Amino acid sequence: MNRWLTRRWPALHWPSIRGRGRTDAGPLLLTAAVIAAVTLLAGAVPALLRAAADDAVQDTVRRAGHDSNVLVHANWERDDGPTGGRVRMPRLAEELDDFRAQATYALGPDLDAALLPPVAAVNGPVLNITGGSLPRTFQFTYLAGDRGGPDVTWIAGSPPGTTVSDEYVETPYDGPPWPVQVGLSEEDATALDLGPGDRIPVRDGQGRDKDIRVSGIYRPADSADPAWLLAPALLRPVAGADGVGITRFAGLLSRESLPDARLAVDEDQLRRTVHFAPAPDALSWDATAALASQVVKLKAASGSSSDRGQTLKWESQLDTALRDARTRNSAAFAQAAVLLTGVLTATALVLLLAADLLVRRRTPVLSAARQRGAALPDLGAELIIESTVVSLSAAAVGLALARAAAPGVSWTWAVPVALAGAVAGPAFGTLAAARASRDRRQPANAAARRWIRATGQLRRAAVEAAVLIAAVAAFVTLHQRGLLPVASDGDTAELTGDLILPISALTLGALVGALVLLRLLPLGARFALRGALRSRRPLAVFGAAQAATTAGRALPLLVLVSTTALASFALILGTTVTRGLDDGAWSTVGADARLDVGADAEAATPALAERIAAAPGVGQVVVAQVTDSARVFTESTLLTPRLVIVDAAAFQRLLATTPLPDAPALARLTAPGPGAGDVPALVRSSDGNLRTGTQLQLPRDGAPAIRLAAVGTAPSVGGVDDVVIVDAEALADAGLPAVPNTVWVTGPGASRAMSNTGVAADVVLRTDVLRAQRVAPLTAGLLRLAWTAAAVLLALGLLGLTLAAAAGASERWQTLTRLRTLGLRPRDARWVAAGELLPPVVVVAVCGPLLGALLARLALGPLDLRLLTGQATEPAAVLPWWLLGLVSVALLAAAAAVIPVESALRRRDRLSEVLRAGE
Repeated sequence: MNRWLTRRWPALHWPSIRGRGRTDAGPLLLTAAVIAAVTLLAGAVPALLRAAADDAVQDTVRRAGHDSNVLVHANWERDDGPTGGRVRMPRLAEELDDFRAQATYALGPDLDAALLPPVAAVNGPVLNITGGSLPRTFQFTYLAGDRGGPDVTWIAGSPPGTTVSDEYVETPYDGPPWPVQVGLSEEDATALDLGPGDRIPVRDGQGRDKDIRVSGIYRPADSADPAWLLAPALLRPVAGADGVGITRFAGLLSRESLPDARLAVDEDQLRRTVHFAPAPDALSWDATAALASQVVKLKAASGSSSDRGQTLKWESQLDTALRDARTRNSAAFAQAAVLLTGVLTATALVLLLAADLLVRRRTPVLSAARQRGAALPDLGAELIIESTVVSLSAAAVGLALARAAAPGVSWTWAVPVALAGAVAGPAFGTLAAARASRDRRQPANAAARRWIRATGQLRRAAVEAAVLIAAVAAFVTLHQRGLLPVASDGDTAELTGDLILPISALTLGALVGALVLLRLLPLGARFALRGALRSRRPLAVFGAAQAATTAGRALPLLVLVSTTALASFALILGTTVTRGLDDGAWSTVGADARLDVGADAEAATPALAERIAAAPGVGQVVVAQVTDSARVFTESTLLTPRLVIVDAAAFQRLLATTPLPDAPALARLTAPGPGAGDVPALVRSSDGNLRTGTQLQLPRDGAPAIRLAAVGTAPSVGGVDDVVIVDAEALADAGLPAVPNTVWVTGPGASRAMSNTGVAADVVLRTDVLRAQRVAPLTAGLLRLAWTAAAVLLALGLLGLTLAAAAGASERWQTLTRLRTLGLRPRDARWVAAGELLPPVVVVAVCGPLLGALLARLALGPLDLRLLTGQATEPAAVLPWWLLGLVSVALLAAAAAVIPVESALRRRDRLSEVLRAGE
């Protein structure tokens, strides 16, 4: 009870607080500058990454194009009449409006807010235009949004109307062609040489003539209206849409002519679909999980394709695009957290070193205050007030600058920096004051002295063992678990508890490396001293003695090794990602250019390849049939890999002339299979279901399945993990000829040869893919962070070197000045100082980059960099030796510059003051 009554608040001496602050304004301002700079980085990076994550989601959806649209199909109500014919349904447009409204309601409010207003499209079958010397096709289409179809201006004739005036009409199934009116665009009408009132001569696939009449000619009010993207032939003729050399034309239906269009074709040939295009600007990372889940639920509740009723049938790849974007965003946040953790740890060590320097300057003042009766709690409270004001003010400045430079600010990452700055100085100062007034004497008993020494060594060993165990656990967790959060953890950018340990693996590894060097450096210094003692060079003896005396200082070596190793790792990370982007572009495209031929033009692919091969500047041209999600069976499992049917020899030559990995196993595809009737195949699988020796079956329509035998590992094709490659000739001999739909082209003239194919196909150029990947929000953000982190860590290392030299400068030059009384020249004094300062810096300059390379070897694999580079496998670490050499040169140059600067500053020291020091 008396102990509680005697407690009091610390008695603060404000003049002492102000006086210490004015006296040590330089070190305090340096500490504040470090805190403000690192707080700016730590506060701005998470906000910038979050903005980049939103941009990445939007960019992913834009790249997906029409694949990210949400489509819903439904059959029409049957139009069977009471007398065995088909009944004209005049309210067909109203039924389509109801269908669009029903689909919109089924989306739900969240998904509806992320999608543009729906557009309903009704498409008839593709008909052949008779007459003329060129193959042409025709299709009539009706487009309708919430506010009607796209606006047009009728420059001739009138909008399509109804062909009958009766409200109820029934026509027999085998009756004459039912007339339907359509409108033509200016370009279509000019190309067809038709005008209002003319009949379009068309015939369906069964040779039956159709009665399609032109009611008028229109001009679109806005050709950029998204609705026209669903049927571009409504604006102008589209070449190659239905095959090489075939031009498609289209006619626009109206609400009045839509019922006639249904009677003009078979009952199931008029298809209706509602298109919901995503609004990329309305998408954000936070909403991706909920939106993807909603799309999955819609597809799960979708009706079967064989269902003849009017149930909604949903189709979309939006959920896949959102999941991919979400995975990449999570990986980028974890990768950035690894770099930020290293920067914050290095900053904390530098702040500790700055606090140590400050306390060394204040030790006489604190000792005097303690001797005058100042209590340790009072001194500690005064130091805490000073450091808290400095740290919080600097952190506030850093966060304000971060808020000005970024769309937001994250204070979570700034807390460790401010906390280290606020705690380091008071802790060191209080310990220094306590030691100054401690009356414990050195024991005279040798056993007691050995006991004290052994206790200190055990404490140090315990700390080192704890750091080593934590590092081992972190790396094991990193390799076993990885950095990607589980599905329920990725809703925010904040780290979850299970990610803290693997994210800290890199920093803990750097600290372990520093502790190892801290153990070895004193041994090396003592060994060098023994060698110097046997020499006849006194300068070597003095320098080695000074180095052996200071080699055991832990904090400077921890700062130098950790900053150098982490900066080297950041440089290696940036270089690896840059090289991986180039390799990823090769992996994605497969050549300098790739042509993905549409399904309607696949028959012309061989002729197209021959034409491309004859173009100037073209090297290799390889055609293949690439089928995604092909149905392949094992003994008990259905697999859906990418099936590639290609000329194995030509494909092997293609790989040999590109930076892509060679695949010598392709030669096995032309050899006989291991069993009678087996077709050799190369397989690749991410989950191990496809491996060498597996027996596969490739089903065929109306024929027995073809047996495939896995004889080797397949190379990655288009960055896909699950691949089956079969030789085209071998598969044709087995009864399944290939229908090529992909053309790979290499050579400097590849892009020019692909510029005008005249076929409905997608041209993918490697240079375009590489350019797009480099400017992708997440990739560009991570690269900028890697280079920035390397620069900050190097600056912290140089600052740590300067602080370490300044902390020992007084004792060092005190010794050297005394040696000058024995005849040591000023130039020789500088050499002795170099002998003390340079050895640890040389060790760090050599071992620091090597430690960074080792950490890269251990940590780059689990970082999932392939999600950003677009590669099928993790990119191999690329060591930029010239950049690592610059780090070493910068350290050595800084150490060499410190010595003459110190010599110039200490030249004013009086010999009498130096000789009286310590009295």
